[in-house]
Order: sequence, then C-alpha cells, then structure tokens
Amino acid sequence: MARIWILGGGLIGCGWAAAFAGAGHDVTVIDPDPAVADRIATVQAQALPVLQGLGTLGPRATTPAHVATTAEAGPPPVLVQENLPEKLDLKRRALAALEPHLAPDSIIASSSSGLSPDDMADGLARPERLLIAHPCNPPYLMPVVELSGGTLTAPEVVARAADLFRAMGKTVLTLTRPVPGHLVNRLQAALWREAVHLASEGIASLADIEQAVIQGLAPRWCIVGPSTVFHLAGAEGGIGRFVDALGPEFERWWATLGDPRLDAATRARLVSGMAEADPRPVAEIAASRDAGLTNLMVFLSKKEATPHNETPRGNQG
Repeated sequence: MARIWILGGGLIGCGWAAAFAGAGHDVTVIDPDPAVADRIATVQAQALPVLQGLGTLGPRATTPAHVATTAEAGPPPVLVQENLPEKLDLKRRALAALEPHLAPDSIIASSSSGLSPDDMADGLARPERLLIAHPCNPPYLMPVVELSGGTLTAPEVVARAADLFRAMGKTVLTLTRPVPGHLVNRLQAALWREAVHLASEGIASLADIEQAVIQGLAPRWCIVGPSTVFHLAGAEGGIGRFVDALGPEFERWWATLGDPRLDAATRARLVSGMAEADPRPVAEIAASRDAGLTNLMVFLSKKEATPHNETPRGNQG
C-alpha cells in the first residue's frame, strides 16, 4: 500500500482516485471544490463492479478516497497524480505550491494529454521527479498508462513509477521523448481527423462511420495492432510483401486524407450526427461502455495468459 495524492477532482482525477483506491492504496484527493466528495463517491460506486469484474481489487479496496482542500500534514505521498485543466501556468503554480509538502523522493506524475514535462517542471526545486503518466479514460477500467519523462526527469523516477503502475495491473507504455498527445491520443487523433472529414464532407453519416470502426476495425484491433493487420494480409511474405503490393496504393489514399477544422459548421454536424448515431444520455452510454469493456478486458486478459502453443478451451476441434 502506498500513500497517493490526487491533485484535482475532475473526471480524470476521480477516475484515478477509484483506480488507486481499488488497488488498495491510501488515497487523498486535493481539491477545494465542495462537490468533489460527492463526485468521487459516485465514480467509486461506478468503478467497484468494474474492478470486481476485472479481478483487480486490492486489499482495503473498498476504503473511500479522502478529500482535502489543501495538502495536509502527515506522511508525504509516494506519488502525486496531477489532473488539473490543461493550462500550463495553473499546473506550474499548483505543483510549486505542493512541492514543499513532498518528500525528496516523492514522484510527481501528470495526467496531461499534451503539455511538455519540461515546461511543467519549470519552477520546481526538484524537476527530476516530474513525468507524464497519462491514462486512457476511465483510469479504473482502461489498462494503459503512458509514461513520458522530460530532459531533466531521472530514469530511476520513470522506473519507480512504472513499477507502481504495473503492480496495479496497468500496461505501461514508455515514450523515448515527449511528443504532443503522447502515443494513444496521436493515433486516436489521426483516425478521428479522417472520421470528421468524412462526416463534414457528407461522404458517410456519423452513424455509419462509428459502425465502420466498431464492426470493421475494432474487433481485429482488440487482438492485433494496425501494422499486424497488414502483416497478416501479406500472407507468408508478411508486411514486406504487403508494402510491395499495396504500398503505392496506400500512399495514394494518404494523399487524399482530409484536413478538417473544428469550426462552428463542423461542430453542428457532429452534434446532430451524434444525436442520430446514439441518442442515449451520455451517462447511459458510459455505463454501457464500462459494462461491455469490463467483459472485453476479462476476455483479453485470459487470451494474454494463454501460452502461444496452447489451444484455448472452446476452440478445440
């Protein structure tokens, strides 16, 4: 069990609080908003059946996160998970104010989806302790955590953070250098850019674009990545054969990909298209996502646990 401070009790902060508490850690959420306690209680109630379904509940997992308006006296945390809005000056001020309450070896991990760790560390007395630890949403359900250190981040800090997250059952992806959007969001942004282009040009409805991903791409991507898809398409020649055969055609497609802008007209088209694609309330969609992804993650974890030379049960004959 480690002492964890969550800085900021918004959507991601509450999700992290549920994830850390679910792993059995001692969690304090620091946020002056009086509504944070209710928000955390709601998210932890949503997360509990998910964590039970995933089989990742740790000791003391039902202990709720503690809420504080400021850093409190007592043992310093092993790790601070920062989840403030994507405003560089705000993050700098908050981290600088928090640093005197930390131990020399306390790790500062930011959930920032795009800011540079070097920029965020400016003004810290110990910038070598700061790194990006970006989750997929919701953090209590999705396994991936992306770690990205800055030029001043100590490798030992990245290694310690990776060990802590892996002990929670997380899949740690480590970037060799910072890049806006990290890894997952850059891949996601590339696909969504073309989805927005196709919808804004009226080439396909948003509903059909969603189904193209859900039914056409996502099932395979749950088992193999996008490059492996084409490696298999090359048959015995693998991805080398695929590039030789279809590389020029893909380059022709790349040249026609869209470069849309999220202006008022595009926003309106997305809002109306989303209402048509799935008119359910957002909370209902999120609950359905959590339930479905929990089952999927359990299946995928069993797949990963099956040795490559062993035939999974149910597929024999």
